[in-house]
Amino acid sequence: MAEEKATVEPKKINVELEVDTSVKNLGINPYAKWIHLARAVDAWRIFPRAFLTVYIILVYKTVIWYMGLDAPSMEQSGLISIVVGAGAAWFGLYTGSSKKDK
Repeated sequence: MAEEKATVEPKKINVELEVDTSVKNLGINPYAKWIHLARAVDAWRIFPRAFLTVYIILVYKTVIWYMGLDAPSMEQSGLISIVVGAGAAWFGLYTGSSKKDK
C-alpha cells in the first residue's frame, strides 16, 4: 500500500488593524535628569580626555625611565618605540572622533 502525501495549501488571512496615534501625556520622564547628564558627559568628552591624560602620564614616565638607563637594550628601545608610537594613533583617534551629526 502506497501512502499518499497530503498537500497543504497555504491560507491567506486578511487582518484589519486599528492603531491609535494620538499623543498621550504620560507625565514627567523620570529619567530626564540622567539623559541630560549623559548628553553633558558626551558633549564634554570626559572619557577621551581622561584616556589621553593617562596616556600622556604613561609616556612621560616611560621616557624619563628610558633616558635614565645607562645602556638601553634592544627590548627596552622597542618598548619605548611602541609606547611613543602609539601616541600618534591616540591623538589621531581623539581628533578624528568629533560629533558627526552637527
